[in-house]
Amino acid sequence: MQGSIKSRTELPEMFVLDILSKLLVKSLTRFRCVCKPWSSSFETPYFITKHHQNNLKNNNLNLLLKLCHGDTHDDIHYFSQLSTEKDQNFRVRHNIHLPFFENFVHAPLVQGPCNGILCLVDPVVGHNVALWNPSTREFKILPQSTVQRPPGLEYTSFHCLGFGYDSQADDFKVVIFVSNCFTWENEEGMSIYSHSINQVELYSLKSDSWKEISYPGVHALASTLFNNYVNGFIYWQIFGSDNLILSFDMVSEKFSTSPLPESGRSLEQYYLELLDFNGLLGVIFYPIEGLDKSFDLWVMNGSWTKQFSVESVLGLERPLGFWKNGELFLESSDQELVLFDLSIQELRNLGIHAYQKTMHITTYVESLVPLNGRSEHEECIIRRPDGE
Repeated sequence: MQGSIKSRTELPEMFVLDILSKLLVKSLTRFRCVCKPWSSSFETPYFITKHHQNNLKNNNLNLLLKLCHGDTHDDIHYFSQLSTEKDQNFRVRHNIHLPFFENFVHAPLVQGPCNGILCLVDPVVGHNVALWNPSTREFKILPQSTVQRPPGLEYTSFHCLGFGYDSQADDFKVVIFVSNCFTWENEEGMSIYSHSINQVELYSLKSDSWKEISYPGVHALASTLFNNYVNGFIYWQIFGSDNLILSFDMVSEKFSTSPLPESGRSLEQYYLELLDFNGLLGVIFYPIEGLDKSFDLWVMNGSWTKQFSVESVLGLERPLGFWKNGELFLESSDQELVLFDLSIQELRNLGIHAYQKTMHITTYVESLVPLNGRSEHEECIIRRPDGE
């Protein structure tokens, strides 16, 4: 025998892609430079969906915390990416500054995540809207709306942002309620203001454009702490109503109403937040006043049922979001980020402080969804390791 012949077994392409779909976006970004066929495959709808489904299945959650250390124009809101590694749980990995929102004291409000994408909006000048994929580090500033306004406007303001996904059209959409203000003079020559919400606008990422849609005829209130997009619907509380929710179907683009749970909580004494709880619509109630806080969570699964009730926890201000195993992030009365373990009723201080009521926590899974925007570097977005 003159020599041995070494054989090499080629793995089927789909098998290789299934393995790659289990990796982090950071690793996939490196592999784009290694193999051009892989790079092309990472952009296909099949791979993007498979990668996102694997992250959901394995509960691979990431954490972004929006916060500010003051309440003036010199105090900039920024995001901190928190570590989810077991040995470094909730330590700040790096801080992220978004220059697009730096001139707005309370900006940006956060909607989402939806398939790993966040929607950011200036709460005063609502036409300043951007989509952000923190995993691929892609950022897209939405174009200004071309929807025609009524004549004689004094000014226009924007309310109740909603962001979600149309699974039928494979499209991400943004909904904004528009408030138009008119002025006129009465017989005494005094200026009279009329302020009413009478337009709703819808943005489509696929067409990269805005259009006007049917106005539901009610004043809605957006959730400011939790994600109000759940399984193809966006939900808002109806202003002035103790028992109704407004919903928007992302596919049909139609509004409808449904009842809130009969919680026995008066909205004069309790805040209400709508949220996504494990893929179901949830409502959390917590007191407006007092240091002795309680929290009730109701979940809609055919009918409203109370998921849990936490009574008399001292030193807490408001809920911020859920973590794995039902743990709840909260802001303490000392403006510290804390984690509450419902199973053992135990609070854990995470050592992160911010100015009162500026903290907003976002839990998301990584996604390769493209935005047809620009890179963070091109938008001058700055990421700095904690401590720099």
